[in-house]
Amino acid sequence: MATSSSPRLLSSFLGDRLLSASARPLLRGAAPGSRRAAYQATRTLCNLVDILFNRGQSDKPEDNPRRLRPGKVSPLLSVPKHIQRPPYVNARQRPGLHNGPEIHDERGIECMRASGKLAAQVLKFAGTLVEPGITTDEIDKAVHQMIVDNGAYPSPLGYCGFPKSVCTSVNECICHGIPDSRPLEDGDIINIDVTVYLNRVFLCISSLYLHKCQSMTMVAGQLGYHGDTSATFLCGNVDDKAKKLVQVTRECLDKAISICAPGVEIKRIGRTIQDHADKFKFGVVRQFVGHGVGQVFHAEPVVLHFRNNEWGRMTLNQTFTIEPMLTVGSVNPVIWSDDWTAVTEDGSLSAQFEHTILITEDGAEILTQC
Repeated sequence: MATSSSPRLLSSFLGDRLLSASARPLLRGAAPGSRRAAYQATRTLCNLVDILFNRGQSDKPEDNPRRLRPGKVSPLLSVPKHIQRPPYVNARQRPGLHNGPEIHDERGIECMRASGKLAAQVLKFAGTLVEPGITTDEIDKAVHQMIVDNGAYPSPLGYCGFPKSVCTSVNECICHGIPDSRPLEDGDIINIDVTVYLNRVFLCISSLYLHKCQSMTMVAGQLGYHGDTSATFLCGNVDDKAKKLVQVTRECLDKAISICAPGVEIKRIGRTIQDHADKFKFGVVRQFVGHGVGQVFHAEPVVLHFRNNEWGRMTLNQTFTIEPMLTVGSVNPVIWSDDWTAVTEDGSLSAQFEHTILITEDGAEILTQC
């Protein structure tokens, strides 16, 4: 347990302030009792690695009137009963990091392509909504409706208590911003993070059942697949510094994907991203990572976006995300009291791009593009 004089470890996606010490370490080669071993023992979830809570920080901005303020969060949106939920929805046990990578057979690959394509289409639609005056809550509602209209479930909704169907991270928000009543302003940048849970088998049989009254027992045990993607959009007249940050962040993702192939060391992703960001003197956030994704939301491997010495190589037919987050200033995150919203400690801008990729014989296929 943390004391009042020590920093608290947070799992930013779980919302838990204490992490299970029994979780299987994801890093190897550390001596028992070492600082490295202690760090390893606390890491549980991909995309949401433990971070040090900066005591004394709050949701309130200081002297900068453009610093984010929490808005009003509207009630939970409903999902039609016929749409299959991920196993973690309404589950008593909090989901953890799935041991082992997501490696697919031919059918699984087609399912991943379907979920990835839908996620990409939803994200593209969400980007068309970005303009001064619209609230992030309005974006969330529109995205939610499009997802359920396509027979899918919005993966973030209910994940460890997350109250919305999409993450909207504005300006200095690094990630996991909760949609609320704040209107976007001219000059803002906003990352929209979309994940959908789609079960094509369930949809086909459901349609058959509705029209021919056939049994649906054969869908028992079938799981859906998650497609995960994000992009940072410009709102109105954005200054050159913000535009450059967004451009370089996208380039970091593209360059990282270009080196992916079977047998390639996963750590090359971090080196590629860090090398490009360094050229423009942008910081790379360390505490949030890419992750395996497929039938589970977060699986191995943990994909670090900075230079590292992690073990592991890419495998044919494996799916995972790459999602670099760059800043123009501090890379240290501060978590708001909602246990989700992660902002830069100095209020500097942050941008993020994300794709779900499939490792193929020829390299990597981007699943989350239209």
